[in-house]
Amino acid sequence: MSRPRILVTRRWPATVEAVLSERFDVTLNKDDIALDAGQLQEALFAYDAVLPTVSDKLPAALFEGDAIRTKILGNFGVGFNHIDIAAARAKGIVVTNTPGVLTDCTADIAMLLLLSVARRGGEGERELRAGAWTGWRPTHLVGTKVTGKTVGIIGFGRIGRAFAQRCHFGFGMDVVFHSRSAIDPMEAARYGAMQLPTVEDVLAVSDFVSLHCPGGAENHHLMNAARFAAMKRSAFLINTARGDVVDEAALISALELGTIRGAGLDVYEGEPNVPERLRAMDNVVLLPHLGSATEETRTAMGMKVVDNIIAFFAGREPPDRVV
Repeated sequence: MSRPRILVTRRWPATVEAVLSERFDVTLNKDDIALDAGQLQEALFAYDAVLPTVSDKLPAALFEGDAIRTKILGNFGVGFNHIDIAAARAKGIVVTNTPGVLTDCTADIAMLLLLSVARRGGEGERELRAGAWTGWRPTHLVGTKVTGKTVGIIGFGRIGRAFAQRCHFGFGMDVVFHSRSAIDPMEAARYGAMQLPTVEDVLAVSDFVSLHCPGGAENHHLMNAARFAAMKRSAFLINTARGDVVDEAALISALELGTIRGAGLDVYEGEPNVPERLRAMDNVVLLPHLGSATEETRTAMGMKVVDNIIAFFAGREPPDRVV
């Protein structure tokens, strides 16, 4: 029996690509150049499985036609709002993701952003590298103390809880959060956290607001102009969730007008494009979507996809099926 044909849309850790190559008829993207919409649609017609990443947009239009060969999309990532799930389901295509293995590293990046924007680390490094530092002085790059402040978390899943743990037990911060579902107070207390009824309740009391909710329609522009106005003027926004959770134009306006003090961002609405007005701001720390970017985590993510693909083609239920 011939082996299933599989397309890997970007370069993956070498160990994962090797395992896939041993088990399947694999096409690798050796140049690591993003595929355009036409190439992705062609892949759906030509391969039994396509393994996309968050940089691959798969809207409903790509699933049109009766010649689709793909039976499973093995997504490299937890979030899957870049895939039109309804369209995939209508074509009988299984979609899987990679939950659990990137929790700690994403929480670490959120903590890095919080510390960097509060203590003006990005500004300081740019000044030093430019040869503009003239020496220590009492008023130089004075930032905001982190220890003992209040952090508000929107979304209290695996990553939100890991971030709460770091904030409370690492920096003595008070933690409040909002979640769509009620969390047992004893469970929340394990992370030094307290649930509040609404997003607005969280925004009103928080010195830092960190987003850990899914992207997609239900949370599209969850942080908008009204909600930025509900934050403290001294507060900072941290986003390691998805770019579409934030109305980027409203965020830029809030930062320029001083509605909020600053932001730390790892994700953006139009990745990889980041607005010039945002890039020009000193009170913003910008990272290029590094949340899961450690050797250990990216390899573990890839192996999760491998497990899902192997299970599917062996006639078993994929362990991380979302559709």
